[in-house]
Amino acid sequence: MTLTLDTYRTLGRSGLRVSPLALGTMTFGSDWGWGAEASEARKLLDIYTERGGNFIDTASMYTGGSSERLLGEFTRDNRESLVLATKYTMLRRPGDPNSGGNHRKSMFASVEASLRNLRTDYLDLLYLHAWDFLTPVEEILRGMDDLVRHGKVLYVAISDAPAWQVARMQAIADLRGWSPLVALQIEYSLIERTVERELIPMARELGLGVIPWSPLGSGVLSGKYSRADLGDSVASPEGTRKNLAIASGALTERGLAIAEVVKEVAAQLDRTPAQVALAWTLRNPAVTAPIIGARTPDQLEDNLGALTVEFDAEQVTRLEAASAVDPGFPHEFLEREMTRTVTTGGLTIEARR
Repeated sequence: MTLTLDTYRTLGRSGLRVSPLALGTMTFGSDWGWGAEASEARKLLDIYTERGGNFIDTASMYTGGSSERLLGEFTRDNRESLVLATKYTMLRRPGDPNSGGNHRKSMFASVEASLRNLRTDYLDLLYLHAWDFLTPVEEILRGMDDLVRHGKVLYVAISDAPAWQVARMQAIADLRGWSPLVALQIEYSLIERTVERELIPMARELGLGVIPWSPLGSGVLSGKYSRADLGDSVASPEGTRKNLAIASGALTERGLAIAEVVKEVAAQLDRTPAQVALAWTLRNPAVTAPIIGARTPDQLEDNLGALTVEFDAEQVTRLEAASAVDPGFPHEFLEREMTRTVTTGGLTIEARR
């Protein structure tokens, strides 16, 4: 199905309308050694919004805070037309244990800093950035609900957390009448498909729109790396994009093998590998908007071309066979013929809901 940036979708169980590709801004600012300078970052935002794009993703400490500050400068004239999403959790002051984490003090201080950086009096969407295994879920949910009640945040969401904790949180929010989670941001690509076991089915069942980050597998699926790149760089988010690809676990023999199949399908379609990899994530009905993280206007234009990619059945089969993961227990067990036979007696039964 051909899409455009102004083919808007509702986000999870909310009525909020967002574009089918979100503009990631971890590339806004060169503080980490590989991002875009301010003038180039502004071009990226202009290209995206001029085509109807409205969904902007950032975080409290992306590029040391430069991402939010640049967005605040760039969006002064069209703030109301945009859906600005940011995240809290990352440590904001080295040595201060309460300047990061999921707890209430970190949450409120981070939100206030984000509001100042973004030059706005409210956030459209606030994510918990990463699970800290320390903060009680009731503390997180009540803090988020208070921010919504105070008008500083409109919707709340979660990123990078265990499925059972997210499901628990959603149930508690519903039972107590607190603001529900409306989105789940997770790594999802042809390289990282283990989220299909629990996280994505959970999101569909509980009304969370899935927002994939790194849909190009840290750039590996764009075809930019080869086996010569394996093992010769430091695993780090700073320095070069290759360092980040190694740190993320995407730049491996398996990742490169999947990228080769992506290249082959791209050649068949007369498309680029990046477009094919992005378009594959868009096929999943649970996915609302993958995040694209371009560093140059040319990269962004190329990524936007994914909206018009269409596959045939054989191409989908090739991509999914090359990237398949073991479903694990209990999924593999529940799909066995023996299990289905003893639970249904061989009858055909359809769920109609």
